[in-house]
Amino acid sequence: MENRKSSGNFILGFFIFLGLSVLGYLLGESAIRFKEYERTVKVKGLSEKEYPADIVLWPIQFTEASNDLAAMYSSLEQSNKKIQTFLEESGFESGEITISPPSINDKLAERYGSTQKAKFRYTAIQTITVYSNKVQTVRKIRNKLAGLGKQGIAFKEAGYQNSTEYIFTQLNAVKPEMVEEATTKAREVAEKFAKDSKSSLGKIKRATQGQFSISARDKNNPHIKKVRVVTTVEYYLSD
Repeated sequence: MENRKSSGNFILGFFIFLGLSVLGYLLGESAIRFKEYERTVKVKGLSEKEYPADIVLWPIQFTEASNDLAAMYSSLEQSNKKIQTFLEESGFESGEITISPPSINDKLAERYGSTQKAKFRYTAIQTITVYSNKVQTVRKIRNKLAGLGKQGIAFKEAGYQNSTEYIFTQLNAVKPEMVEEATTKAREVAEKFAKDSKSSLGKIKRATQGQFSISARDKNNPHIKKVRVVTTVEYYLSD
């Protein structure tokens, strides 16, 4: 009876030992595999392309000065008509031309100013804005506009606030192609790293797309836009 009981305990102990050994082996294998999956490489891929601007915002400013307010408004209206006629004859539609109210300055009404009497009491700045997709037309006729100066229009030199702006609006159309190119380049870098380290490239662990940036190609060609995006991808590595 006691021999039978001892034999049963031995068999039970053997199977417990065997089970723990198998469990330990499986846990060890899982730990190794988990560790392998934790080996990663993070790379970046760049896509950079040039596109022509498809919208132009062209503010045209000129000034008037007078001691007679009514006469100055009349002169502004005449200059506005001359400029609008010039633009329409150059191919722009009336809907692409906006004439803003003039900014009038009354020297006599200024609370703080020079004690020296100004030659003209009233000065005005008038802005006419062209918003159009005729980018090349604007670039062609901008210098010709100065010819109206011979007709008595005093154009104001373009500063930062009223400089011609070229806009690229087709970003959504080019995004998929550029993201694909950036991701492909990132994978090429990862494959080269894996090869050099005698590893195999696995699946993507995570990927992030950077923000798209749009800038002028250079200061002399603001109508040509450089579009840029960087994609960051992290891959698993295995032996």
